Amino acid sequence: MKISKVLLFLLFQGFLFWTPLDLFGQEADIDQIKAQREASNAALRNFDEELNSSFLTDDVLITTGGGTLLSGKDELMKYIKSIEGPKMYWIRTPEEIKVNPETNLAWETGTWKGYFEDSDNPVVGGNYSAQWTKKSGVWLIQSQLFVTLPLQ
Repeated sequence: MKISKVLLFLLFQGFLFWTPLDLFGQEADIDQIKAQREASNAALRNFDEELNSSFLTDDVLITTGGGTLLSGKDELMKYIKSIEGPKMYWIRTPEEIKVNPETNLAWETGTWKGYFEDSDNPVVGGNYSAQWTKKSGVWLIQSQLFVTLPLQ
């Protein structure tokens, strides 16, 4: 009986010491993802599509707010260049980020808003989710889903 209690105690102690270290690692990953998102938002605000694409995997999948599915950076660039009308930029605001350190995948969800150039008043927006993957030590967006909803 004493051996079982000692074993349980040691396992519990190991869990206590392991958990904070794991959380610190996840917090660092979350901070990196937030920094990548901020840099991506700044690139979009400056209409720097080349810089913005550097935050995406080559085979990124994107579903636009209107439901168009785009596969890969090249298709995304063609789509952006085909848009007619006034220039717009988009800002994504994360509300939750979860990291799986075992698979090097992360989930981000939040809200997005679209603005006309030289305006700070959103004209469109909604919710989004993104899947991130950590490749070569850098977090990149592997897929994003945008849904256009009424502005609130």
